[in-house]
Amino acid sequence: MEIINFDIWDRTTHFNFFRRMDYPQYLICKNIDITNFLTQLRKKDISFYYGMIYAATYALNQIKEFKYRIVGDKVILHDTIHPSFTDMTDGSELFKMVTVDMEDSIEAFVEKAKKKADSQKDYFVMKDVEGRVDLIYITCIPWVSFTNLSHTISFNKDDSIPRLAWGKYFEENEKILMPFKHTILL
Repeated sequence: MEIINFDIWDRTTHFNFFRRMDYPQYLICKNIDITNFLTQLRKKDISFYYGMIYAATYALNQIKEFKYRIVGDKVILHDTIHPSFTDMTDGSELFKMVTVDMEDSIEAFVEKAKKKADSQKDYFVMKDVEGRVDLIYITCIPWVSFTNLSHTISFNKDDSIPRLAWGKYFEENEKILMPFKHTILL
């Protein structure tokens, strides 16, 4: 973890400008091509849902801008960010929020995520998320292919945790596409 020095940070001017906004985030929603990814998951018999959580978290960990967080009057750059995701409870229409630390391999992550999701009885385990800003919030709406989606938010302009979501994938022009949405703080 690194505390950003505003005196030398090349984003300071932009940070100060957008910090004045009530909602300083951008939302992007796009159909992404998951054809090859889905094929590889099926070959390895890996759950699409947990595999996608891993892949999305892995990708965001490769982009420095997704690892910045506002904490009080500071900006922190985390070394690694971790997923906190919705997971359906068997036999219920209600979901639970599951938080798992990132792993180095998709296989290790999927095993860990599935084990945590299966063993977690409470819908919301606040001790897993309280005080943590090294997270990514992830959800999936697998029943519909959407063109846009909003997340629940509180208008706290210091909330710098990215939100990801994806919907039902579909075939088009011999490709498998999936709606994918993310927000990023400016």
